[in-house]
Amino acid sequence: MGYKSTQECIDDLEKHGKLIRVKEEVNPELEMAAIHLRVFEHNGPAILFENIKGCKFKAVSNLYGDVNRSKFIFKDTLDKIKRLIDLKDNPLEALKHPFKYTDLLTTALSARPKKSNFNNPVLQNQTTISALPQIKCWQNDGGAFVTLPLVYTEDIDKPGVMNSNLGMYRIQLSGNEYVKDKEVGLHYQLHRGIGVHQTKSNIKNKPLNVSIFVGGPPSLTFGAVMPLPEGMSELTFAGALGNRRIRYTYQDGFCIASDADFVITGELFPNENKPEGPFGDHLGYYSLKHDFPLMRVHRVYHRNNAIWPFTVVGRPPQEDTSFGALIHEITGNAIPKEIPGLIDVHAVDASGVHPLLLAIGSERYTPFNDERKPQEILTIANHILGKGQLSLAKYLFIIAGEDNPKLTTHDVADYFKHVLERVDWTKDLHFHTCTTIDTLDYSGSDLNSGSKVVIAAAGNKIRELGTSISELKLPDGFRNPKVVMHGVIAIQANKYINAATTEKQILELNQQLTTDNRQLISFPLLIICDDSDFISQSLNNFLWVTFTRSNPSHDIHGIDSFNENKHWGCRGSLIIDARIKPHHAPPLIKNPEIEKRVDALGEKGKSLFGII
Repeated sequence: MGYKSTQECIDDLEKHGKLIRVKEEVNPELEMAAIHLRVFEHNGPAILFENIKGCKFKAVSNLYGDVNRSKFIFKDTLDKIKRLIDLKDNPLEALKHPFKYTDLLTTALSARPKKSNFNNPVLQNQTTISALPQIKCWQNDGGAFVTLPLVYTEDIDKPGVMNSNLGMYRIQLSGNEYVKDKEVGLHYQLHRGIGVHQTKSNIKNKPLNVSIFVGGPPSLTFGAVMPLPEGMSELTFAGALGNRRIRYTYQDGFCIASDADFVITGELFPNENKPEGPFGDHLGYYSLKHDFPLMRVHRVYHRNNAIWPFTVVGRPPQEDTSFGALIHEITGNAIPKEIPGLIDVHAVDASGVHPLLLAIGSERYTPFNDERKPQEILTIANHILGKGQLSLAKYLFIIAGEDNPKLTTHDVADYFKHVLERVDWTKDLHFHTCTTIDTLDYSGSDLNSGSKVVIAAAGNKIRELGTSISELKLPDGFRNPKVVMHGVIAIQANKYINAATTEKQILELNQQLTTDNRQLISFPLLIICDDSDFISQSLNNFLWVTFTRSNPSHDIHGIDSFNENKHWGCRGSLIIDARIKPHHAPPLIKNPEIEKRVDALGEKGKSLFGII
């Protein structure tokens, strides 16, 4: 049986040595987040904060900071959920082996939400927004945020829990122009279910009722982040994962998760927005201040001894990385099975997830073609870019699985080696310009706006990749070339000024390397960056810098490039300009004074001794 509450989960984790208590008074302004980050970096346990300055509530973080801990939390149902998903993809299996699946009946019955008109723990007390833990994670954040909010809305045309959306969209509790205790900010990105609900309400010129659940059964949290098919209620998945039907009721017209620790109810009125942010986000930068929907607060409920779950996002990997790993394990090959010919796809966490997708497809329809080249995988690439949140990808690499059946997208280094051995920059680049990208990605031309590139490679190796370089002659303004990995060189350049200056710099680099490019035959990819030592230190540094600081249409250049019939390519090495641009959001930087306070908690006799 799954947990009924946050408290039950905490008790079980502590019983098995998977949770620590921080008894010292800690400040919600930066200090709690810094403690969380430090414990996570040391692969530490979940953390219960018992004494929050200026707040009567306790808080818990890092519940899901380790994949094994997440598996422990869902130990009773994880295997059954994976089998249920497999059964969905192959329903005939149940007919062939009915007795093999009889134990899944109770799990399936747990999926349907249960209305509870009595005994609703979360309605026992009311409080105010300012009385909640005012956790601020990064120094330049615009205020305090809810970082594990479960935001519930219903379809105004088809009300009810079975047509609801439960998503994790960040909530700003304080700061900016929000009226204290009466208004909060609600930030959501493109291709989120709540957007459909708000659009319908706006058309009818009616407010959208919103309920924000915080805490409760851990399965409810995972339900909010699962990439479920449109129209499927996240509450049903949460019930199945928790092996217990999700309890709900209605209060003043708002849906209430009965077992949540806190519920904030309110309304989104048509065309009511206020500036939200900045906020340190999962790409490793601040998402800046922009107008987002304003929620007028109706009530704030909480159960007795309520506990406030939170997380901290920043440059990956972070706790949300473990969310992604568990989701991948649960869903397995669900997405590939929905796209014919797709074998494997991976949103690379180290690059901030949406900026970089790696995929493997199959060239099934070319039995008579002696020339191995991308054909069907280009069709598959278009299908991927039309699929939900995968459509936010900025760089999509796709290869033919027949060229190396053992390769997976999760072996990122080998995958890149495979691509760079085969890619032909004269024909394998396919751009999508003036399109949508992730709301949190500031490398583009405007909010939500930028470009994409598909890099498709199929066939035999056409080059051996280099692993070292001798002296490389570079024009003024370029220096310190470093080998990052097989076939990739990082070149440090002067600070980015503007597009016109860059065009001149690239022209000079092009002229120099076209003349003296013998070494570059084995290095098909060059990265222009601010710090070549940093980018060459690790694979994660390369992925983060390269794919979060570049906009394909603006920042991809090439040695001996050409335009032919509206197709762009290059005969020499491809160049990605991954320098920080003036319009980019600033990166997240830790506060040294706060770090010293965390250090003190690691001393003998303190709560974090032996942990950090």
